[in-house]
Amino acid sequence: MPPIPGSGLAKGLAVTLRTMTKKTVTEQYPEHQPELPPRTRGVIGLFEENCTVCMLCARECPDWCIYIDSHKETVPPAAPGGRERSRNVLDRFAIDFALCMYCGICIEVCPFDALFWSPEFEYAETDIHELTHERDKLREWMWTVPAPPALDPAAEEPKELAAARKAAEKAQAAEKAEAAEKLAAAEAEAEAAAESKGEES
Repeated sequence: MPPIPGSGLAKGLAVTLRTMTKKTVTEQYPEHQPELPPRTRGVIGLFEENCTVCMLCARECPDWCIYIDSHKETVPPAAPGGRERSRNVLDRFAIDFALCMYCGICIEVCPFDALFWSPEFEYAETDIHELTHERDKLREWMWTVPAPPALDPAAEEPKELAAARKAAEKAQAAEKAEAAEKLAAAEAEAEAAAESKGEES
């Protein structure tokens, strides 16, 4: 039996009508922001205070999209008789997101936790040259970085926290011992003064 003329069109319209009556599943971006996973690789945020200008991130980047400039400053000695030290001061930290392939190597190799993934993804520009973002913009994205997941309650205490706690306890014990010595010396002086007064009378 030959097909009825126009049956294909009718079938296509039937599919269209059925789809029109169903609830839409399309996220209406940008009116409704998508719910992204907490560790989304959006952009890279910079925590400038932790950066020591070690250049590891720039050296390990396979795309060479990280630009860092710095200069050296002389730091006066912490105690009298000490020697002056020099330290690197960050002048420029920029990432060209037109080149970045979001591999995360820079974040992994940073030994001082200065780089973090931010879920921010709305940074499109009309000019490709404007995709090179300087440290001020990277600093703004730092505040959108989600907090790290909580540690397992049964996990061991991190070595850094254990060392800091032991150092604090040691310093507190030294302060208590010093205070006790001062109190004992003051009591001894008071007893000696009382004895001398008794002998005089």
